[in-house]
Amino acid sequence: MATLNTLNIPDELYEQLQELAKAENSSVDAQVITILQNALQVKTQPTEDEKRKNVPKLLEEIRLRRESRQTDVEWPDSTALIREDRDR
Repeated sequence: MATLNTLNIPDELYEQLQELAKAENSSVDAQVITILQNALQVKTQPTEDEKRKNVPKLLEEIRLRRESRQTDVEWPDSTALIREDRDR
C-alpha cells in the first residue's frame, strides 16, 4: 500500500477530521481514505446529461437484440386466452 504524506493541513481542518473519526469510531487515516474514495467515486460517475445522451444508444441496442433473437415460439393471443378463461 502506498504512503501519502500531507503537509500544512490547517489545524481547524485536522480537528474536524479528528472529530469525524471519533464519531465514526475510526482513525484519522481511515477517514481521509474514505473521504478521498467518496470524492473520486463521485467524479468518475457519469453526469445526468451523459446518462441522457446514452439512452437513445441503449434503446437502439435493445431493439437490435430483440430483432436478432431467433425464436420458434409462437405466443398465443391473449384475447383468446381471456375469452377461454371467461367461458369456463
